[in-house]
Amino acid sequence: MRMMRLMKLAAVLLAIAIPLSSQTLPKGVEKVRSIEGIDEFSFPNGLHALLIPDASKPKITVSVVYKVGSRNEGPGETGMAHLLEHMLFKSATDGREIFKELTDKAAGAFNGTTSYDQTMYYETFPASNDTLKWALQLETDRMVNMTMKGQDLVTEMPVVRNEMESGENYPSSVLQKRVMAAAYNFHSYGKTVIGNRTDVERVPIANLAVFYHKYYQPDNAMLIIAGNFDETSTLALADGTLGALPKPERTLSQPYTEEPTQEGERFVKLERIGDEQDILVAYHIPASLSPDAAPLQVLAQVLGAPQTGRLYKALVDQKIAVQCFMAAQSMHDPGVINVFVMQKPGQDVDLARTEMLKVIEDVKSNPPAQEEVDRAKARLTKNIELTMADTQMLAMNLAMATGSGDWRIFLLRRDEIAKVTPADVERVAEKYLQPSNRTLGEFVPTKNPQRAEISPAPSAEERFKNFTGAAAQQAGEAFDPTPKNIEARVKRVKLANGITLVLFPKKTRGGVASVTLDIPFGNEKALFGKSATADLTGEMLMRGTLKKNRQQIQDETDRLKAQIGVSGGATGCSASVRTTEANLPDSLRLVREILREPSFPEAEFAQLKQQNLADIERGKSDPTQLASTEMDRRMNPQYPRGHVHYAATLDEQIEDLNKVTIDDVRAFYKQFYGASAGEIVISGQFDPVQIEALTKTLFADWKSATRYERVPDTYAKIAPTNEKIETPDKQNSLILASTAFQLNDESPDWAALTIANMIFGGTTNSHLFLRIRVKDGLSYSAGSYVSIPTKDDSASFGAYAIAAPQNTPKVEADFKEELNKVIKDGFTQDELDKAKRTWLDEQAVRRADEANIGRQLQSLQRWDRTMEWQAKLEALVSALTLDQINAAFRKYLNESELVIVKGGDFKKVGVYQ
Repeated sequence: MRMMRLMKLAAVLLAIAIPLSSQTLPKGVEKVRSIEGIDEFSFPNGLHALLIPDASKPKITVSVVYKVGSRNEGPGETGMAHLLEHMLFKSATDGREIFKELTDKAAGAFNGTTSYDQTMYYETFPASNDTLKWALQLETDRMVNMTMKGQDLVTEMPVVRNEMESGENYPSSVLQKRVMAAAYNFHSYGKTVIGNRTDVERVPIANLAVFYHKYYQPDNAMLIIAGNFDETSTLALADGTLGALPKPERTLSQPYTEEPTQEGERFVKLERIGDEQDILVAYHIPASLSPDAAPLQVLAQVLGAPQTGRLYKALVDQKIAVQCFMAAQSMHDPGVINVFVMQKPGQDVDLARTEMLKVIEDVKSNPPAQEEVDRAKARLTKNIELTMADTQMLAMNLAMATGSGDWRIFLLRRDEIAKVTPADVERVAEKYLQPSNRTLGEFVPTKNPQRAEISPAPSAEERFKNFTGAAAQQAGEAFDPTPKNIEARVKRVKLANGITLVLFPKKTRGGVASVTLDIPFGNEKALFGKSATADLTGEMLMRGTLKKNRQQIQDETDRLKAQIGVSGGATGCSASVRTTEANLPDSLRLVREILREPSFPEAEFAQLKQQNLADIERGKSDPTQLASTEMDRRMNPQYPRGHVHYAATLDEQIEDLNKVTIDDVRAFYKQFYGASAGEIVISGQFDPVQIEALTKTLFADWKSATRYERVPDTYAKIAPTNEKIETPDKQNSLILASTAFQLNDESPDWAALTIANMIFGGTTNSHLFLRIRVKDGLSYSAGSYVSIPTKDDSASFGAYAIAAPQNTPKVEADFKEELNKVIKDGFTQDELDKAKRTWLDEQAVRRADEANIGRQLQSLQRWDRTMEWQAKLEALVSALTLDQINAAFRKYLNESELVIVKGGDFKKVGVYQ
């Protein structure tokens, strides 16, 4: 018997040692290529699959990309791909309810997206062979076995319309649709992805079914699996599910419409109610496979990078506009490069248009400098490399690249960006940024038109002929992120000024580390009347130090391949960093410089102030902003104006902002910034000894001149009310409902109410979502939340939904009916079991991410807690009974105590009169 066991063990070890490439693949399956740790396989039925293993995180993402989007839609079919995205969450022919299973198994981490070139579905779940098998079986049904019931289409239609209407609230969104429609006379890119309203509303279910059976087939799909899985068994599972589907007999036709070369400038004018002025210009550019795609991406950064690009300096810095950006939208077929400019009312539109076009098209007399190109390349490369370090993000980016021509475009583009020269940028700018190639807003006749001929893109085979890719990403450590295991690795050090340094070292994919810094300061009396000043002070930190201006801060961030955010408010400041191990020390030094050596330049202050004022002005006609502001005021009546917890009206916010001077900001910084408490948490891959010593050097001597005392948030009884806010010419509305009660997270009711809310409205499997979104089809987004503080006693419950204004009364009725039904009948044991399992799974998945665990350790340390507290919470949730959650829900929630606020154009549709 002992010999038999040894023989079996030897066989297992031998099997583990054999790499996938040398094993026998399932019959008919071929390995197409392997690049940078990404393996591509083909199946006999035409399906292709990408496997991206990552043992460092206990989760798996399964995505299926169909090479079909609005590009494939003919006349009368606009919006069909997007409509099918919704329909493919319905029922399969074997009775499987797709949406219900996803909410049960994927814990809300699932979705579908549609674009011009592809439709993608994905779900992320805790790593498990059984769950992976379930996901592949579900995607198999979704691919070929959906029922396409007429009643499902009827139910989903109001939800699709609501999604369509929500975009109609924003002039910038509508302007973008109009410009694309004018830029493309024939190609389907001129039609919106969400479609024409009449096409969507009138499409026969039979036509939708034909479209489904044509495009949703294995030979038009790419399966992408990323995360913690065994490649051999996963490939076998894929072969037995999606790979086992029959190969379609039809020959899939491809769109053949080619947009003619534009022969003159085109103009679009949009007139509707709003509180901003927008300019949008589009230029045609080649398809994603074109060699010009990489220099066009760099060009977009040189001209349009936020705060540092030429357009920003010419328009925002000169106070001609308040915001601008530029983006190159490379697609499967020739796409566009867009420039967007926003102004506040009263700014000179003609001047903005003139200066914008001068910057865009004046490349001949002002070619890009080497410094500008290097800066742009550094920013683009940084984002790509950080994406490579996160397998879930990588999977999504490869999915988008698949739709635009080939998944390898993502990697090829990275390599080609690194080779871009100033001459390349100048060449593509001169070629494509021509007046005759733009769509803007006015017609300009010319005797000698210049035309931008769009060169055809080469084939994928030609483009990738000599492409091999770089080295595979460094693998992360296989680590079970239980509270006990995390706590065993954590080291806490008290700095001389009162800051606690928390270190959690762990080997990560790509050698990534994260930093979370949170420093509280001030006290209730000293901070009174200084909220607006505090906000501007925090926003000014990233705009200049004694050694670096805004541009140089961004350049250094890009050089370090870091994502750095520094901010501040009325009661403290914070910073976050995500970068690689090698760049962590210099990233910390940069954060120290930003926090401790700000220069507060006057020009930056004036610009920031105008941007904030413009943002508030925009909200004056926005139902979301108006309803949210009113709800904040209703829920915080106990604080006088000037208190840090006071909720100001939009007019009060404008008044307070206008009063703040640059001297006020400098005085606030001098009075409050510094530390006598707070936390710095560093998690991920780093040298603990080196980083501990460096952190002490950078921050241990930083002290605040003002005594720190936490400002409590105390409970106040809220007067129930039901209020509407009219917002003319807005096609989407927002409804909010809230109530306040005394509770904190040390109460036995914390766990019960948290889980009760998950069941009622906290997930996509909740009462509110299933009733309002799924059953009645009234809203694209509906749910609820509970906010339960630590130590303080001001807890609250809130619910929300967006809807067409005419549907808002029904949404309100649905909410009240579901609330009273639960109060009367309670939840079920099955709901409780699923909610507990979902909550516990979510905690485990969050702890596997370096940034998330850093934020959790910081939050715990603020209250002198360790991961033992998290383990205690999980034990409380695990032990919850049905009686406990039903009792908690009934104890704290009652329709008669609700504050309800809704904003929308109700007068126009004749409701709430």
